[in-house]
Amino acid sequence: MKSFLVILSALLVILAAGPILALATGQVSLEGDWRTANRDSVAIAPDPEFHPEAVVQVYAARAFKWRGAFGVHTWIAVKDQGAAGYEVHEVIGWRMRSGRSVVSTSMRAPDARWYGAEPELLFDLRGEAAAALIEPIREAARGYPHADRYEVWPGPNSNTFVAHVIREVPGLDLELPVTAIGKDYLADGFLARAPSGTGYQLNVGGILGVIAAWDEGLEFNLLGLSFGIDVRDPAIKLPGLGRLGAGNRQAAHAQNGTQSVTYTTDT
Repeated sequence: MKSFLVILSALLVILAAGPILALATGQVSLEGDWRTANRDSVAIAPDPEFHPEAVVQVYAARAFKWRGAFGVHTWIAVKDQGAAGYEVHEVIGWRMRSGRSVVSTSMRAPDARWYGAEPELLFDLRGEAAAALIEPIREAARGYPHADRYEVWPGPNSNTFVAHVIREVPGLDLELPVTAIGKDYLADGFLARAPSGTGYQLNVGGILGVIAAWDEGLEFNLLGLSFGIDVRDPAIKLPGLGRLGAGNRQAAHAQNGTQSVTYTTDT
């Protein structure tokens, strides 16, 4: 019994320490008004005027106010060949209040700040390989099974949506940040392919589970918060803080003559 209490206490410390440090170190601010928060582009996405090729990108940014101490908001942006702008697919919880689907598809800047928080690029695919993914992404977004539901914790939320689309679209395999709370909320059953496509995960209601995958490493989910280790690129993963270890993984490879780059969020 004593050993169990020691282990439980250690786990609770791990779960609480990251969010507290995120606040203490200024990574997250409790100040601000959503009506006046900065939503400007940070000029990460290629300008359609000079880059006519098809583009698929995935972004993450700290959630607004106290939510940001725990996790990030993620979204997917696509641009067809020759299109004048980007189409952004994401889940926005407040849409449910007016009886609408929480899934939002809009023509907005793909790299805009999320209510003041600077976005980070997680995935970038261009050219013919990207063009082949765009319609499957749209279909997966339309088929999201929780379009009438939204829960900040443990899900389904914006990260549940992005994880769903990733699992449904071959070729969109990427590792979502450990701070993407809700990514482990499974739409159907308890076992699923890990978002990276390099392993599997077992989860119960988004609050208890494990991922074992080549890209994600070994991740444990407890009470909706995730922590673990990455053995491929040695690092530890903590709630609220993300990856602590080697620099950002940027694995570049050629696909059909185009460049595909995937990024894993580090702190």
